[in-house]
Amino acid sequence: MKICVAGAGYVGLSLAVMLSVKNSVKLLEINKERVDLVNQRRSPITDEYISRYLDTKTLDLVATDDPAQALKDAQIVLVATPTNYDPEENYFNVDSVVDVIKKAIKFAPEAQIVVKSTLPVGFIESARKEFDIINLHFSPEFLREGKALYDNLYPSRIIIGTDDEDFGRVYLDLLAESAEKSRDEIPELVIRPTEAESVKLFANTYLAMRVAFFNELDTYAATKGLSTRDIISGVCMDPRIGDFYNNPSFGYGGYCLPKDTKQLLANYRDVPSTMIRAIVDSNSVRKDFIAAEIVRKKPRTVGVFRLVMKSGSDNFRSSSIQGIMKRIKAKGISVVVYEPIMKEDSFFNSRVERDLEKFKSECDLIVANRMTDELKDVADKVYTRDLFASD
Repeated sequence: MKICVAGAGYVGLSLAVMLSVKNSVKLLEINKERVDLVNQRRSPITDEYISRYLDTKTLDLVATDDPAQALKDAQIVLVATPTNYDPEENYFNVDSVVDVIKKAIKFAPEAQIVVKSTLPVGFIESARKEFDIINLHFSPEFLREGKALYDNLYPSRIIIGTDDEDFGRVYLDLLAESAEKSRDEIPELVIRPTEAESVKLFANTYLAMRVAFFNELDTYAATKGLSTRDIISGVCMDPRIGDFYNNPSFGYGGYCLPKDTKQLLANYRDVPSTMIRAIVDSNSVRKDFIAAEIVRKKPRTVGVFRLVMKSGSDNFRSSSIQGIMKRIKAKGISVVVYEPIMKEDSFFNSRVERDLEKFKSECDLIVANRMTDELKDVADKVYTRDLFASD
C-alpha cells in the first residue's frame, strides 16, 4: 500500500518507520534537517527502536518537504503534525492539520485521510463539512515519547474513528499487520470520529488525574509529617487502584497531558463539571507547593537537573520542572540548569551547564523531578519527591 505520513515527530516518524517495512511510505516534513536525517537513515529524535529500525531494516521510506511528491498516488494519508494548545484561543491550534488536509485534497483526492494529531472534540465532523469530504477519519495515538515505535509495534489498543466500517477494517489490518504483537492480543475498536476524539482527551485526562491525586496525597503527607511512601503502598494494595502512575512528582508535564487536559476543559465550557477544572488547577497548586518547599530551604544557588520529562526522551516541552524553576527564580534565587542535550547556553535567562561535576559542585541545592544514579554522590543536597523510580 502507498502511504503518506505527514509530520516527523515521534508519532509520525514511528508510524512511517513501522509501516515502511511492508508498505511504500513517503514522509512529509517541513524541517529540511529532519528530512535529510531520515533519508540518511538517522533518527532526528531520541527513540531506541526507531534508530535501530533505520539502521538495520530494509525500509521503503523516503522523506521529503515537497507535498506533491509525498502525496502522489497515496492511498492513505496519516496526519501527525503538532497541535499545540493555544492559551489565547483556549483551543488546540489545528492549522498544521488543516494545511495537510488541504494538500491531500489537492494532490491525493482519492486518498483516505486519517488524523493522528490530538484534536478538539468535533473537529473531524466540522472539517468534513468545511471541505465537503467524507474520506476524513481520526485515530487516537497512545504512544510514549522515546518509546513510540515500540508502542506501535506492541500496541495497547488500536482505535479508528470513522463512519466507513470497511475502511475501518482496512486501517486496523494495516496497523495490526505491521505490529510485532499477536493480532488476537490487540484490542480493536471502530467508533465514530467524535467519540474517538473524546477517547484521546479523556484517557490522558484520567492519567493526569492519577498524577494529580498522588501528588496531592504527597503534599498532605509532607505537610503533616507523614510517610508518603507508606500511605501510597497501603492505598495501592487495593487491586482496584493498582500500583502504577503513583510516584509523586513535580506535576504532570510533557507534550500531551497539559494540553489535553486544558483542551478537554475547554470542551466542558457548556457542560456542568468540577473535576476537570480541579485536575488542571491541581497541577498548578502542586508546583506552588514544591517551589515553596525549595524556597523554605533558603538556597543560594539551585541547580535544575534535566529539563526533559523522562529518561530516553529529548523533549522538555512543558516539563513540570520548568514551572518550579520559574517560581523560584521569581523569588530572586539563582538557578543553573544541567541539560546536556540543549544547544543553547541559557534557558529562561539561566545558564545551561553541560559539565555534570561542575554543576554539582557549584549548586548548594539540586532539584530533580526524578532521582538518578548520576546524583547519588550528592544525594544529601538533592530535592526530589521521587519515591519509587529506583525500585
